[in-house]
Amino acid sequence: MKKLFTVAALGLLLTCHISCTSQQKTQEAFAPIKVETPARPAGQEDVIQLVAPKIDTVRVGFIGLGMRGPGAVARWTHIPGTKIIALCDLAPERVEKSQEILKNAGLPEAASYSGSEDAWKQLCEREDIDLVYIATDWKHHAEMGVYAMEHGKHVAIEVPAAMTLDEIWQLINTSEKTRKHCMQLENCVYDFFELTSLNMAQQGVFGEVLHVEGAYIHNLEDFWGTYWNNWRMDYNHKFRGDVYATHGMGPACQLLDIHRGDRMKTLVAMDTKAVNGPAYIKKQTGEEVTDFQNGDQTSTLIRTENGKTMLIQHNVMTPRPYSRMYQIVGADGYASKYPTQEYCLRPSQVKSDDVPNHENLNAHGSVPADVRKALMDKYKHPIHVELEETAKKVGGHGGMDFIMDYRLAYCLQNGLPLDMDVYDLAEWCCMAELTRLSIENNSAPVEVPDFTRGGWNKVKGYRHAFAK
Repeated sequence: MKKLFTVAALGLLLTCHISCTSQQKTQEAFAPIKVETPARPAGQEDVIQLVAPKIDTVRVGFIGLGMRGPGAVARWTHIPGTKIIALCDLAPERVEKSQEILKNAGLPEAASYSGSEDAWKQLCEREDIDLVYIATDWKHHAEMGVYAMEHGKHVAIEVPAAMTLDEIWQLINTSEKTRKHCMQLENCVYDFFELTSLNMAQQGVFGEVLHVEGAYIHNLEDFWGTYWNNWRMDYNHKFRGDVYATHGMGPACQLLDIHRGDRMKTLVAMDTKAVNGPAYIKKQTGEEVTDFQNGDQTSTLIRTENGKTMLIQHNVMTPRPYSRMYQIVGADGYASKYPTQEYCLRPSQVKSDDVPNHENLNAHGSVPADVRKALMDKYKHPIHVELEETAKKVGGHGGMDFIMDYRLAYCLQNGLPLDMDVYDLAEWCCMAELTRLSIENNSAPVEVPDFTRGGWNKVKGYRHAFAK
């Protein structure tokens, strides 16, 4: 009897061991890929809600005067309390064209830098510049931002501001070390529908926001040849993953208060095969491309610490109407910008006399056009109340570019935290490397680093600062 019991017990233990080992291996197999978070350098602190001394007149220097730079120069001629000090581009003729913008605006000529690979460094080294505005190709963004901050300048960097985790950490560490602002020039967060809907979400119109969507869907087949040295197609040729995520990520992250009470925890990405990229190169050069990396469509799912989710898409290759998706799924309401602007709300969420026919709403259909207009009028963001008319006159993607630049100058002038900080930059740009890592590992989950290194819950809620 004893022997039988012993054999049975041994068998049970062996079964448990095999089961536990198998379970452990299964857990390990599905555990997210960990990405190193480097320790904060000794003596440094985070720059959450960073404020810098007020600057009465913001003196700015522009680097990169190709596609986006001249428009920025033109917009800054309309911002009070600013002065354009210097202009830089590798091509001298581009600098001259931007000088014409200043001349036509009745402003003095700026210092010119061009013709050499390090001309931009000379601009950064000037002592009469407060802000360096970088609008070059992606590959030089981070290097220029780091150098400018090391030379005592605040920096504003076009999207994406960084393409690798190493570049992201360089920008974070330099901003923390120098206590200089490092902002990514993400204009879409100032779009009229996005900012109005953000205000609605912050005031509880949608209930608790549970899921958000964003994208950059923009067929670029008519634009590839306009990029200097064809650098953008070249980047898609060499790199897999969502390489241009920030237009969708910015508004989505603001809705979920990322690093202001929540944080991105894990992502999973997948892509289609590459069809149109190789076809374009073959059409232009006759070259048969077999190593094109970026899929025609890339999709990413992200889960946050607080159990919210995000869906982000990237597609610049196939015929599709332009879309940034922009969807809000709340416990009590919904918003979507594309293909048409719409809201869907529980009747109980809309009781104000300011909204007509609110008693006829339902939770499974879009509100009528007059209700949508009334909602957008009622919840118009204070930034738009102040700037919408001027912004639409000055322009820049319908005015949101001007609002972005104006807000940057306004916060510097008043010694306020910027609307977007270096951690926003990091979170919105990390998609490039993290999605590639997921895709190349059979769409495995990947941990998203805490770029604040523990400070993500330090401030509650996303708010734009105003002078008092």
